[in-house]
Amino acid sequence: MLGRLFRWGVFLGLVGLGAFWFVTMPQSVSDGELTGLTADAAAGQQVFTAAGCASCHAAPKAEAGAKLVLAGGQTFPSPFGTFTAPNISQDPDHGIGDWSASDLASAVIKGTSPDGQHYFPAFPYASYAKMTPQDAVNLYAYMQTLPADATPSQPHDIGFPFNIRRTLGGWKMLFVSESWVLDTDDPQLQRGRYLVEALGHCAECHTPRNALGGLQKDNWMQGAPDPSGKGRIPGVTPAILGWSQADIAEYLNSGFTPEFDTAGGHMVEVVENTAQLTQEDREAIAAYLMALPN
Repeated sequence: MLGRLFRWGVFLGLVGLGAFWFVTMPQSVSDGELTGLTADAAAGQQVFTAAGCASCHAAPKAEAGAKLVLAGGQTFPSPFGTFTAPNISQDPDHGIGDWSASDLASAVIKGTSPDGQHYFPAFPYASYAKMTPQDAVNLYAYMQTLPADATPSQPHDIGFPFNIRRTLGGWKMLFVSESWVLDTDDPQLQRGRYLVEALGHCAECHTPRNALGGLQKDNWMQGAPDPSGKGRIPGVTPAILGWSQADIAEYLNSGFTPEFDTAGGHMVEVVENTAQLTQEDREAIAAYLMALPN
């Protein structure tokens, strides 16, 4: 009797392990999904800017044009360990110079590497999952115009069990969705929603997380502890922020607040990016924020 129970236990364990392995399999964007899309590098530059790629992947303390040398090396502490931004320059050995358009699309939209591994969600693919394939193709075209750098990427400093990449397949099932938080048919709000929820990945900082690191969507954009453990990132809903739509649009352009203060911390990098967007896009972001529940 005990032997039979043991055999059944082993069998069920193997079935469960097989099911886990299957459902956590990394997903990719195929070449066929990008067929017929014409790349536009100029449009890709706007995607690159709105998504803040250089803000994370430039070398530490890089300034001005050096920020476009995406050598990596910046560190990002979190409750799960310290993540180090990799080299995503056009170097074929140490960067992504040998990637295809579908490789890049798989990385940003699916959070999957060219060799079929899950990326850690410090890379905000949970937001980029809403990026359109056309924008991914445009982004690829623009990034091909950027310089190569041979700086090797540095490993993350993450302990067990958070370093087990396969478990991220389960994390993606729980917390990665292509559905929008704000439901709207208004064209301006839809554009703002795309910039905030997808490309700008604003909620990755401004929304609190649960114990597993998933965003608490019922507290959307209401502020969160800084992942470094030092301080708090403010909320940006209308009641918390207390700014007008025009105030928000101006802040995204100049960095000046209605109280005659200036952007500080990581928001300096964000404003550097949003200042390069069109006025229409800044107004769309402001309109989106004003449309959020208090």
